[in-house]
Amino acid sequence: MAFDIQDGPRIEAREARPTLGIRLVTPFRGMLAVRDALIAELALWCADHGVEPGGPFFLRLHTVDMAGDMDIEVGVLDTPAVDAEGGRVRGGEAPAGDYALLAYRGSSMSANKTLLAWAPEQGRVFDSDPESGAWAGRFEILRTDPRLEKRKTAWTIELAFLLSPAG
Repeated sequence: MAFDIQDGPRIEAREARPTLGIRLVTPFRGMLAVRDALIAELALWCADHGVEPGGPFFLRLHTVDMAGDMDIEVGVLDTPAVDAEGGRVRGGEAPAGDYALLAYRGSSMSANKTLLAWAPEQGRVFDSDPESGAWAGRFEILRTDPRLEKRKTAWTIELAFLLSPAG
């Protein structure tokens, strides 16, 4: 599957942003179906609790292991934590810093490979641990609201990968 770049790649400094989300561990295979189910669960939770998402939905990859389990979080940006009554929905934060960005439609694998290759060409290093697969901030931000547009092929997704401080 091809992909179309909508914006980037580029580097942008971002402030910390509050998040509200659900975090869990799931196998890489089938992860996007889990993402979709968690978006629906979180949207329903927000509606039931009178919480209007302040920003877009996202998938955050805390740990990447494409041959095994992925530690993921599905959430909404710019949405302060609320009392979640001990449930699965928790407050968090997208960390501040420089992010490598690429917005695209189409193949997520091709887009990820493009951004992963581009940042080192700019002399920058991702804030991640290649040995463990842990990332300080690896986001796939849905610029398209999945509650309004069900066709995933029409979604614009912004990859935002936190970079280690320059210098």
